[in-house]
Amino acid sequence: MLPFEEYDVSAAAAIAQDAAIDQDSELEQVCSYLHTLDPSGIRFAAVLRDTIDQLLNGEVTGRYDWKTLFKTEKTHAGTIVEINLQREFRFDDGDRMDYRIAGVDVDCKYSQKFGNWMIPPEALDHLCLVVWADDYTSRWSAGVVRIRRDWLNGGSNRDLKLTIKAEHRNKIHWLWRDAALPENVLLHMDPADRKEILSFSSGQKRLDELFRRVQRRRISRNVVRTVAQQKDYMKRVRGNGGSRSALAPEGILIMGDYDSHRRVAVALDLPTPREGEFVSARVARASDHHNDQPSVLLDGERWVVAGPGDSVEPAPRLPLHTG
Repeated sequence: MLPFEEYDVSAAAAIAQDAAIDQDSELEQVCSYLHTLDPSGIRFAAVLRDTIDQLLNGEVTGRYDWKTLFKTEKTHAGTIVEINLQREFRFDDGDRMDYRIAGVDVDCKYSQKFGNWMIPPEALDHLCLVVWADDYTSRWSAGVVRIRRDWLNGGSNRDLKLTIKAEHRNKIHWLWRDAALPENVLLHMDPADRKEILSFSSGQKRLDELFRRVQRRRISRNVVRTVAQQKDYMKRVRGNGGSRSALAPEGILIMGDYDSHRRVAVALDLPTPREGEFVSARVARASDHHNDQPSVLLDGERWVVAGPGDSVEPAPRLPLHTG
């Protein structure tokens, strides 16, 4: 593998080069195609969330914090992101780069530290899809850039990989910048609550405590898997012995990603569970002092999200799992 060729770029050449980037038809073609595939970035964000969760492997390890990964696992993260993006979007294999997107060769580089994308020599003059995600800030970004030698820092690592200079990151055409990454609830919850949840030896008790303590927030399937640490973790959420039936006497509803449950969440002005997510909330029968609160009709009565002053009463049944 040969190192990058060293050469000087005059000011006039640099201006011409910047103008050429603005007219880079391949870059525009790739960006337009990616936006067509995922206009809102929801699919991209889900891949990054799933990749981090895949590395943590909470069902087996109980881990929820990136810092607890082994060095080799962190090093492998870029490859897993690359593979999972290709699976999700069905990119063709590239001729010289990782992917072929809209007929153009594109390399893929991921970093958990913003700006720390390691660019290999063979990517010079090619397009790169640069991706960043941070579980601690719950943010992510992805953009496309044409790799130019004079935009890169020098490097001394063995494989001659370099990074994009901070002053040239504005050359990146951002598809999504500082977008919201689905939250890792276990990482971001109150440490005292987390300690109490994880103190139980029973997976079912841990799940019950999770839905009891973490209300009005989206809880992902992976958080459930990590807390339960059991193969039948989804069964542990449902009724008939799961958390739904265990917490119903306390007035707590657990809404899933069924359309009928989502409608309940919307009516109560709660976060709407997305695919593979749950939202719990304690409810109370609506009375005169709830006049200004959003309400929903369940079991023939109107219910609202309970406040601290509302007495505890058994929760109504959620609608059947229909569309």
